[in-house]
Amino acid sequence: MFNKITDDDRGQVGIGTLIVFIAMVLVAAIAAGVLVNTAGFLQATAEDAGEQSVNKVTNRVEVLNSHGTVGGEADIDNITLTVRLAAGSDAVDMNETSIKYLSGDSVETLTNQTQYDGDGTEPNPDADEFGLTEVTDDDSSFGVLNSMNDRYEVKIDTAAIEDSNADETDLVGGLSTGEQVTLEITSRTGGTTQVILTMPQQLAGKTQGEPVEL
Repeated sequence: MFNKITDDDRGQVGIGTLIVFIAMVLVAAIAAGVLVNTAGFLQATAEDAGEQSVNKVTNRVEVLNSHGTVGGEADIDNITLTVRLAAGSDAVDMNETSIKYLSGDSVETLTNQTQYDGDGTEPNPDADEFGLTEVTDDDSSFGVLNSMNDRYEVKIDTAAIEDSNADETDLVGGLSTGEQVTLEITSRTGGTTQVILTMPQQLAGKTQGEPVEL
């Protein structure tokens, strides 16, 4: 006569809700793990990028003075720079440093002369290498600027560079009066020093081998 009313779905609904809840917790945990890993990776990348940026700004050399040597054609046959560490810079190894040479007619990337190891002989640079001579060094690490007292001379053979880029109709020689050359000295870590030199207007009457200030 009377029908018994029962709610047989209550247990099933409870289990379904529990399963959904557990799934949500698992998804949230996985997402949190991914976010933590991503944040760690981004932090490490940012630290590396920051360190590299600092090195590019600080780890470089400073050019104290420069002079050229007069050649036989009343031009500048070679350039000599005196360099030291820039303020706040870590050690810079000139053996692993490159110099980009840019004039009106030539573009070259120069590296240190590998055959010259600081044995006291005069360096003999060529069209793709620069010479290095110790002026003062606090230790025996030839070519490594690791003290503000260290000084080295960098010699660049402009005549050889210009000759290597000249065609057969050009006269062999270095940089003429009024010509300009840009030198970018780049350390292994990317620190760059740029020097722009203009050849003197008055070279006529100068004797061959005579030094002139640039």
